[in-house]
Amino acid sequence: MTSDDDREAEPGGAEQLALIRETVRKAGGPRARPRTWRGAALAEELPVARVLVDKGLLHLDRLFDYAVPAAMDAEARPGVRVRVRFGAGEREGRREGGGLINGYVVERRADSDFPGTLAPIAQVLSPEPVLGAQLLGLCQAVADRYAGALADVVQLALPPRMARAEKKPSPDPLPPPPAPAPGGWTRYGNGPGLLAALADGGGPRAVWTALPGPGWPDELARALAAALASGRGALAVLPDGRAAARVDAALTALVGRGRHVLLTADAGPEARYRRWLAVSRGAVRGVVGTRAAAFAPVRDLGLAAIWDDADTAHADDRAPQPHAREVLALRAAREHTALLVGGHACSVEAARYVESGWAQPVAAPRETVRAAAPLVRTVGDSEQARDAAARAARLPTLAWQVARDGLRAGPVLVQVPRRGYAPRLACARCRTPARCARCAGPLVGEGRRQALGCGWCAAREDAWRCPACGGTRLRAQVVGARRTAEELGRAFPSVPVRTSGRDHVLAQVPDAPALVVSTPGAEPVAEHGYAAALLLDGWALLNRPDLRAGEEALRRWLTAAALVRGSAEGGVTAVVADPAQRPVQALVRWDPAGFARTELGERAELGFPPVSRMAAVWGPGEAVTAFVGAAGLPPSTEVLGPVPAPDPAAGPRGAAGGGAAPGETWERVLLRVPPGHGAALAAALKTAQAARMARRTGPALRIRIDPPDIG
Repeated sequence: MTSDDDREAEPGGAEQLALIRETVRKAGGPRARPRTWRGAALAEELPVARVLVDKGLLHLDRLFDYAVPAAMDAEARPGVRVRVRFGAGEREGRREGGGLINGYVVERRADSDFPGTLAPIAQVLSPEPVLGAQLLGLCQAVADRYAGALADVVQLALPPRMARAEKKPSPDPLPPPPAPAPGGWTRYGNGPGLLAALADGGGPRAVWTALPGPGWPDELARALAAALASGRGALAVLPDGRAAARVDAALTALVGRGRHVLLTADAGPEARYRRWLAVSRGAVRGVVGTRAAAFAPVRDLGLAAIWDDADTAHADDRAPQPHAREVLALRAAREHTALLVGGHACSVEAARYVESGWAQPVAAPRETVRAAAPLVRTVGDSEQARDAAARAARLPTLAWQVARDGLRAGPVLVQVPRRGYAPRLACARCRTPARCARCAGPLVGEGRRQALGCGWCAAREDAWRCPACGGTRLRAQVVGARRTAEELGRAFPSVPVRTSGRDHVLAQVPDAPALVVSTPGAEPVAEHGYAAALLLDGWALLNRPDLRAGEEALRRWLTAAALVRGSAEGGVTAVVADPAQRPVQALVRWDPAGFARTELGERAELGFPPVSRMAAVWGPGEAVTAFVGAAGLPPSTEVLGPVPAPDPAAGPRGAAGGGAAPGETWERVLLRVPPGHGAALAAALKTAQAARMARRTGPALRIRIDPPDIG
């Protein structure tokens, strides 16, 4: 929870209400007849509504009772949006005053445990039941797993209301499509069997290591179509809108229009809500979308699928920061549905699914993999340092030759780890990092002849001088995509150079000679595959102080290399990294599943996730120590730390805490429990944080379950 949310807690009322209810319940006292303090007529049957208020505070994470006026009886059904008065103190048993807040009716009851007079529902915002029982149960399970507030998870699950979209009727549901042919799934040993099981109404769970090449959207679409053919629903979650659009197009080609919807932010709020309503009303049973689509209320779900589950885009940056893979795994267990985790890479979490027997692997034979994958060649750092070509254009001779030969046959992809021009600069004489004189942030270069700027406060620096040696010349510690494109333009003056990055992402490039410089995740698709790919600055990925550095480097390399033509067609990929590194060797062999199994084994020996469960607590050192000591953690909890927090103010948006105050030192504690104890750890942290917020004691703390940046 954020510190702003903590400050927004209303005084007195909610805590007193909970205390009164608990006292009456324990004493077995009489339940009050529902009455409204305005004396309005009540609904004759089930006059009490249990409401989830839209206020994501842990100490208010429960349902509240309200009276249902007779005039709202027909519309105030479970699942609808309402407005209620909330936040007032208690005076003579009456809930008076307070402001209006949105909420959702969860249940209608005949009586209430509250001994006083119930306030009435102020308004039914919409008669549309958007929060059904199944979706509510999923949201509660996600909140419990991540030690978060139910209201926060519901906010992630439900799109904002658009009144005009609710007035438009949804189309009539279409009959199930015919079962699709296996298509590309015949290349996988048990691929046709997977599709047959889905079409027959089965619920297999599989980890799919996809072959390189452009065929994966069609293969994923065929799995979705097989589930739809059984008369059930199907759901696929992709890391970004471009990938979702490719699967959407492939599924439309298979089953036609009207049987599925595309749920992404690119559609706009009204169109997205209209499509979501079609799913909620049962008019459509297929969904393709980005991470929020993991909560889509698909009826009779038959298949939940996720592509490239290790991509950080699948983790929401709003509290409690759930991961789409975990949401779908919870759905698979709760709704007894099939689960498909796919990608060119294999995450360690997916490898654990297979290792535990919870899911089965789906992979192609080695000879098929070798034919589909490009030839991978490596360039070591020592070779690059001795190479005159590398010093001239950051391209070792081998990489330069690969690019030159590839340009004769088509476009060449160049992957650079960092965007911008020169994201990190240092003194050319003593290598001291260049820092801003105003805020000590890193100085970055915007172009060859442009002034330096601070990456934090954006202040310009026209006359930088090294504080250590007095030097005035700078060198790039890290070279970004724009400078790489500039250097390649000089090395290949007759070849067009295109860039694709966060500011401008290309979806596709034509099948013509060109150099395409891209940051990871922004690689455009070539019409007939790239003739070659260069994976530059591998050290920048491998040398990160992160438990997942090797896994993430391999995932990014495989994603880029999978766009290159197979070795049978002459496709070549050159990676500039130490050939002895295990991720580089896995890329050369094209063995992501083997790499994931090895990583999983090492983490099991060391007690790291996903074999164990972890939580992180950030905040001022004394407050963190006191919180952990009083949290009532499970006896199996291992406390690691505290250690200085690397940058608390840059923590994930939506977490509990607003960063360190001036002069305040933040620390982090990691809490580790063995398998099977994660739920107890999350419950203890949630209870302790709720009690702390209710008492309003001490500074804000930030808590995160499954922190991604364990260094």
